[in-house]
Amino acid sequence: MASVKILLWKHYEKKDGTCPLVLRITKDRKPRYVFTGTYILEKDWDSVHSKIKKSHPNSKRLNNFLLKKLTEADDTALEAMSHNDNVSAKHIQKKVQRKGKNISFFQVGSKRVKDKYDTGTFSVARSELSILYNIKEFTNLNEAGSRQSIIDGIKERRQLRHKKGMDPKMGIMDGIKEFANNGSLAFTDIDMAFINRFKSFCETYLKHKERTVTNQLIFIRTIYNIAIEEGIVNDKYYPFAGDKEKIRITESLKIGLNKEEVQRIEALALEEGSSVWHTRNVWLFSYYFAGVRISDVLEMKWSDFIDDRLFYVMNKNQKSQSLKIPEKARAILAFYKKDQKNKRDYIFPFLKHANPNNPEDVFIKARNATSLFNKYLKRIAESCNIDKKISNHIARHTFGNIAGDTIHPLMLQKLYRHTDLKTTIGYQANFIHKDADDALDAVIN
Repeated sequence: MASVKILLWKHYEKKDGTCPLVLRITKDRKPRYVFTGTYILEKDWDSVHSKIKKSHPNSKRLNNFLLKKLTEADDTALEAMSHNDNVSAKHIQKKVQRKGKNISFFQVGSKRVKDKYDTGTFSVARSELSILYNIKEFTNLNEAGSRQSIIDGIKERRQLRHKKGMDPKMGIMDGIKEFANNGSLAFTDIDMAFINRFKSFCETYLKHKERTVTNQLIFIRTIYNIAIEEGIVNDKYYPFAGDKEKIRITESLKIGLNKEEVQRIEALALEEGSSVWHTRNVWLFSYYFAGVRISDVLEMKWSDFIDDRLFYVMNKNQKSQSLKIPEKARAILAFYKKDQKNKRDYIFPFLKHANPNNPEDVFIKARNATSLFNKYLKRIAESCNIDKKISNHIARHTFGNIAGDTIHPLMLQKLYRHTDLKTTIGYQANFIHKDADDALDAVIN
């Protein structure tokens, strides 16, 4: 059971002799303190009854204020323990500190983005910051103009942010600061009607596909859960509970290239040293190593190759992997060997000017390179008469497509660096068509 009491905190005496009144929250013999914002002289405090003496000119008003604070803190502690009897004094303290404060969705979202940024998860921080901007565009929507003018305005603002984001000095912190000071969207404003209008906005003005809209709803749900956990909003307003908004994750269609299409890419004549030539090498290198993510390929260094094997840690889930170097990958490495300066040097040229001691600089330069790749991969597809959409991630799909059902799922799980075998089976199901084809032939033919 937690207890709450008001104390005069003598350790923080001000120059005028006044001391702060604090709420002491005790749980499992561990105390936590919340400042009430009220300061009085020690002679005006009744420590036995925990109240301000009548000798203070505003004793009646301040005692009513303190009683309200004490009641709110008691209620908050009881509510927290009703959900979890093992809740800590620190957790209750945070809830009490949040109680009554008008903290907006944008401010909690900003804190979430900053936490991701501080831990070096830059890709998540940037994508979630982008969602905050989308929600801001929605809340500021003025439909007085034409639909196209609204779309053009959103694109223009996005391009401007993207240009700033390419500068490591500007980076993501500007966006974090902007939303930390934005108190315009209350959690209670986010109800089913809000969510339905937002989904319509994403489809109409942002041209988002269903899965992209779903990802943004998941983010809104995550921030709302954080706010409930920290006592910012009552869970009775939760728009995702019961028969309210249901988030359904739809499976995206995964299409990979076949062997003949890969061979066309391998045989394509390109000018050595050109950007499109480097793009082709990086993409094939990813494919040769079972679809290693392009961002991981860009960060590979010569020190990652030992005894004819690749040793690397996957950025997404920090899983380590060791793979033999296929002969075709060895041929690509030979092209870049002449430019090697030392063992810590990057293999591919796109991060040569990145500061290896600055993770954000490495991330930004890798992100800019992958954006460039998508442009050149389209050119490669056209040159090879490939009708399928080629992107960075399709190297992984291509490996899965060619592997089909010829490799045991446990081995594929290892090659894909999946934590759960179910993930591998679900992923590979996109590329196994033989049973369905045979069943169709049995009926039609």
